[in-house]
Amino acid sequence: MNAFKGTGVALVTPFHDDQSIDFDGLKRLIDHVVSGGVDYLVVLGTTGEAATLTSSEKKQVLKACVEYNAGRVPVMLGIGGNNTHSVVNEIKNTDFYGVAAILSVSPYYNKPSQEGIIAHYTAIADASPAPVVLYNIPGRTMSNMTANTTLALSHHPNIVGMKEASGNLEQCLQIAAAMPKDFLLLSGDDLMTKALMAVGGSGVISVMANAFPGLFKILTHGSHEESLLATFSLLKMNSLMYLEGNPVGIKNLLFHQEIIASDQVRLPMFKASAELSGQIKAALQD
Repeated sequence: MNAFKGTGVALVTPFHDDQSIDFDGLKRLIDHVVSGGVDYLVVLGTTGEAATLTSSEKKQVLKACVEYNAGRVPVMLGIGGNNTHSVVNEIKNTDFYGVAAILSVSPYYNKPSQEGIIAHYTAIADASPAPVVLYNIPGRTMSNMTANTTLALSHHPNIVGMKEASGNLEQCLQIAAAMPKDFLLLSGDDLMTKALMAVGGSGVISVMANAFPGLFKILTHGSHEESLLATFSLLKMNSLMYLEGNPVGIKNLLFHQEIIASDQVRLPMFKASAELSGQIKAALQD
């Protein structure tokens, strides 16, 4: 699992103004992040707006990413949901050609017990032909995966890591202190990456690496001083990325960088307001 140490980029899915998928923009973005030094791509995650893509579109996006990436870096695929049976069926009906692992979010809305979360992930890991990375993000799912739950699942032979976005450093410490030696503890919060790596984390699955892959290469592979400076340089921009929801901010930033032609998102998300767009543009110039 060394392939998933360092920086993984949670790719956005570029859209035209009419909300159809911009595959040329997707190719430009892949070139940008790969040439910038990211270690792997994460396709069809939350940042990729998988929740508002049709099944057909998701297959098209995955196929385009795998084919255009052409083996340059590993690909991790987002497959998750709050219906265990449906997630398992999706896994069984997915073409895993070119996919090195899956990222699966903890069940949202249902607010299951910890025993339910363990049973959910066990079913996914048993069904998946690729290794599974867990994803804890209580701010979206409204239920937290405790350290004990993560540690219990870490011993499943097909579960290899955790993307931790709880914002709870003590919980991360509890995982790091007792996890198997080869288990991957990955930051799900760009600004927490340095802190998490200091206590045994392996890197980050990043939103802002879409725009700043070189900075994240320094952050995850540089010296202590370089990594710290890279983190500090992201403070102003990071505060703007989530004011109107993700991926609204990062798409607007990529638009100002002229990497994608439109910052369009799909409802119920709404593209960046003029005020936020101006703030992001000013921060980018700084």
